[in-house]
Amino acid sequence: MAVLENNRTGKSHRSAWRDRLEQIIFGVDTRAGRAFDIVLLALILLSVTVVLLESVPALRREHAKTLRVAEWAFTVLFTVEYILRLICTKHSLGYAFSFLGIIDLLAVIPAYLSLILSGTQSLAVVRALRLLRAFRILKLTHYVGEARTLSRALHASRPKVTVFLVTVLIVVVIVGALMHLIEGEEGGFTSIPLSMYWAIVTLTTVGYGDLAPKTVLGRMLASLLMILGYGIIAVPTGIVSAELARAGVDAAGRTCPDCSAHIYDREARHCKNCGGRLEDGALPRD
Repeated sequence: MAVLENNRTGKSHRSAWRDRLEQIIFGVDTRAGRAFDIVLLALILLSVTVVLLESVPALRREHAKTLRVAEWAFTVLFTVEYILRLICTKHSLGYAFSFLGIIDLLAVIPAYLSLILSGTQSLAVVRALRLLRAFRILKLTHYVGEARTLSRALHASRPKVTVFLVTVLIVVVIVGALMHLIEGEEGGFTSIPLSMYWAIVTLTTVGYGDLAPKTVLGRMLASLLMILGYGIIAVPTGIVSAELARAGVDAAGRTCPDCSAHIYDREARHCKNCGGRLEDGALPRD
């Protein structure tokens, strides 16, 4: 009985310890939890700054040892933090496979990977994604709602944008083949894939200048492609903007003119609260 009582006592002490740790690490409603998150954000900013400074050749030559020590210090701290998160949370697998959990893991992998593959420590800039915690810490939940609206708009735009991109790809292939035929190897267009690269650069109005047509016919084709490019750029913007406006309407819903109740049903023609007719009618289908 004494042994069983000791085991229960030890278990309760362990649970209390884990609960307290979880409250500090995952919670933002207590002073300790908020202080922990603010310190964590500061450490993330400093660690990303160290990675950026280490990529500067002059600073790397003069302060290589200091920067490496700082980088490993941050890596150890973030590793300990990640392990503590796994230990204290009641849903370890849920956290490990969540978006923030994966980002937390990716934040420490590059440093250890650099022991095998030189230069991979630069990938530690992925730690900047951990700054997304600031939305939760600073109570910016309305930004999360706006992000969901944008996500819905992008998802709804996917079929239209896909058709648009396929059409653009077909245009690039045809124009690339024509330019290869017109200019040929003498003009620098040695293959259709290389000509397609030129067509993409021209169509997007980037214009690197590494390839340029020299014949009159080639320049006429390039001019047409440039003009087409200005029109094409506006298409995906219009598609996403229209879906974004529709997603905003869906998120906000409508208001019944009789009882002022909020209606979120896309197909509703009458208010479910008072039965009054909705002036807007049903929202359009996708």
